[in-house]
Amino acid sequence: MKIIVGQGSCGIAAGANKVYAAIEGELKKRNLEAQLTLTGCIGMCYLEPIIDVINDEGKKTTYVMVTPEMVEEIIEASTTNSTVEKYNISENDQRILEKQQRIALRNCGMMNPENIDEYIDRGGYKAAEECITNKTPQEVIEEIKVSGLRGRGGAGFPTWFKWNAAQQSPGNTKYIICNADEGDPGAFMDRSILEGDPHSIIEGMLIGGYAMGATEGVIYVRAEYPLAIVRLKKAIEQARERGYLGKNIFGEKRFQFDMRIKAGAGAFVCGEETALIASLEGERGMPRLKPPFPAQKGYWDKPSNINNVETLANVPWILANGGKAFAAMGTEQSKGTKVFALTGKIKKGGLVEVPMGIPLKEVIFDIGGGIINDKTFKAVQMGGPSGGCIPHYLLDTPVDYDSIMKTGAIMGSGGMVVMDETTCMVDMARFFLDFTRKESCGKCIHCRIGTKRMLEILTRLCEGEGKDGDIELLEELGIKIKEGSLCGLGQTAPNPVLSTIQYFREEYEKHIYDKKCPAKQCSNLLTFTILENCIGCGLCARNCPADAIIGERKEVHNIIQEKCVKCGKCEEVCKFGAVEIQ
Repeated sequence: MKIIVGQGSCGIAAGANKVYAAIEGELKKRNLEAQLTLTGCIGMCYLEPIIDVINDEGKKTTYVMVTPEMVEEIIEASTTNSTVEKYNISENDQRILEKQQRIALRNCGMMNPENIDEYIDRGGYKAAEECITNKTPQEVIEEIKVSGLRGRGGAGFPTWFKWNAAQQSPGNTKYIICNADEGDPGAFMDRSILEGDPHSIIEGMLIGGYAMGATEGVIYVRAEYPLAIVRLKKAIEQARERGYLGKNIFGEKRFQFDMRIKAGAGAFVCGEETALIASLEGERGMPRLKPPFPAQKGYWDKPSNINNVETLANVPWILANGGKAFAAMGTEQSKGTKVFALTGKIKKGGLVEVPMGIPLKEVIFDIGGGIINDKTFKAVQMGGPSGGCIPHYLLDTPVDYDSIMKTGAIMGSGGMVVMDETTCMVDMARFFLDFTRKESCGKCIHCRIGTKRMLEILTRLCEGEGKDGDIELLEELGIKIKEGSLCGLGQTAPNPVLSTIQYFREEYEKHIYDKKCPAKQCSNLLTFTILENCIGCGLCARNCPADAIIGERKEVHNIIQEKCVKCGKCEEVCKFGAVEIQ
């Protein structure tokens, strides 16, 4: 019998370590021989902790939302080759995996990320061996070109072009760098691959290094991802012991390649390649003027190439299965698959990998299960903190680089934040702009000062102090910031504001002219009143922290508006729907 416990960060946060310890104790108590092991995140974060029990005949049973208290019953059932059906994964949830096409996530949740033999058993390092022993660097680049692989970290630049530019640059010292420092929801995807399949990143960098003539690889990863760093270190040591890193790789004396990890401070601006390079060199993470591009003059002024985690995770699969197989998925301009981190007001949040071109509606409602509490879908924000919002009437938009960009959003590294009728779009824009303002490195005046001024206006709107002309000023500032900023952070920072003005202008107008928040989220714009169906139970008055509710028992109560702090506690505790929010 084999028992596999999902131990990605999401599983651990849900209690997977305690479940693992409980299983270990139960096996010992029963003196049962079983292989207890771990795996990474399979993407179904809403069901964690997840465990798989594989009996001696090879039949697998998946249990979800497992707690230590459930372990005894599960182990008892496993001894008789039966299952505890009430804990089993549902058929509907199982179909969510079946609807996906997993390339970048192919090994996540399917193997022990700390065991190189399990990666090798799944075909690991075969693609790298074939490239290094039987293909020229140019043939490798050509295969990537045929695949149509574009960068999965934001701009979607053709991967083969970047590799080729670095390969064509003169010099014996070149670097390939993995950017694992994105700070948006898509970074959850990066972390999950690093934790669940670190060898695919090593192999992807090994192939890329061979193609462009690099001798050293650097993985720039956020220090806030300790588990990813631990597993990456183990994977690098194992690869080095097997001869996949170092000198004479696969017996080829002409090629040597090694790699190391750099733990970054988690600055969002370091998602921009030149800022990342500056940080690697020990300087403050700030963007540099281009040209020269990193392919000509990058890390320590040497030719360098930067790809993000998901891009590199695709590389071994492409070289093993052929560029045409990857290109057969997706659309004409956006090949292959894309990983998305589904979050927000979504029933089944987590990681999903789907072919490019799939409609947004299918991702959110078919795979993601729709909106929590079956509320009305309002918008989805794509592209991370500097992405844009796509409204409900554009739900048929296909997920590809060009279509998403036409809506005013961006693909980014795969963040997909779902919003419902209770989301205030003005406050949402304020929230994301507050993040990008804090993360601005300050080098460009447009970004440093412009985002601050936009945030001040949005804050005023949410506090009920908006005035005529604010919308036009936000639009003007947003355009100027996009035009005058040096790097991608500043060039995209206004996107949440500009896209919400484009699609939800009436919400801005109601904040300014009617002093109302249609979503009933901005407390300064709300008025709480008690309706005539109040039975005078006094529950609201007893729970009011400001003593703003008065009234005799069994009589309709009243709220003293001057004392009301608009906390919403009265509406929350009223059992008769007698409190109205306007």
